[in-house]
Amino acid sequence: MQHAMTIDVEDYFQVGAFEKIITPADWDSMPSRVEASTDKLLQLFSDKNITATFFTLGWIAQRHPNIVKRIVAQGHELASHGTMHQRASHQTREEFKVDVSGAKQLLEDISGQAVIGYRAPSFSFTKENQWVYDVLAEEGYRYSSSVYPVVHDHYGIPDAPRSRYETGAGVDEIPLSTLPIFGKNIPISGGGYFRLYPYSLTRWAVARFAKNETQPYIFYMHPWEIDPDQPRMEGASAKSRFRHYLNLKKVEQRLSNLLDDFEWSSMASAYGYGA
Repeated sequence: MQHAMTIDVEDYFQVGAFEKIITPADWDSMPSRVEASTDKLLQLFSDKNITATFFTLGWIAQRHPNIVKRIVAQGHELASHGTMHQRASHQTREEFKVDVSGAKQLLEDISGQAVIGYRAPSFSFTKENQWVYDVLAEEGYRYSSSVYPVVHDHYGIPDAPRSRYETGAGVDEIPLSTLPIFGKNIPISGGGYFRLYPYSLTRWAVARFAKNETQPYIFYMHPWEIDPDQPRMEGASAKSRFRHYLNLKKVEQRLSNLLDDFEWSSMASAYGYGA
């Protein structure tokens, strides 16, 4: 089985962990590192002959269109991460519509390819904003990967299905991967957990998932996670600093190992969307 390799393309200063100390109005004044770190991932995927899905912010695409062009030129799937990295749970229906429609149009204009996939910043689909799927359907998206069925202080629908499901709006939700252990869903899809867990534990978890499930495993990370030399943000809480900076120096080797140990492709390919 080929599993889904996914990248959420955003810069280090746009993450949810720092949203209380830096606003979108400040972003243009920050030294950007997203192009170089995305190129590092693209080179690694090229070396390993792997395709992936890049959920890309419209804000990034507008300022770094060459990132988008290189992603599609190398055969990867381009997908949407919205425009401004705002949590869907903090937006009205109209704000969300403007955000996801603008990102899709921009990405398609730059790439010349259809964009069918979406991932909400900070996995911010909740039980209270299920109207998001109607909006995604209206805008022409076919799938979302925006729900993490775990308990977490910033996101998660713990009792959501663990595998792909139809939302009733004509858009599929493909949740991030978990392992059910002792009645609890354990997060194993990457991101901060990839940096927190020893690599041997991640490899065991993915192998167990692949053995027990009929669906592809989903891994995700961000370009900034392969950039240990990024500037340190002043004023963030100890918890935010721990979550963001933990084991950044180990990520490149761990990712290389992960790419070697399992078979990978894009979301569209792994889940049969024909893109």
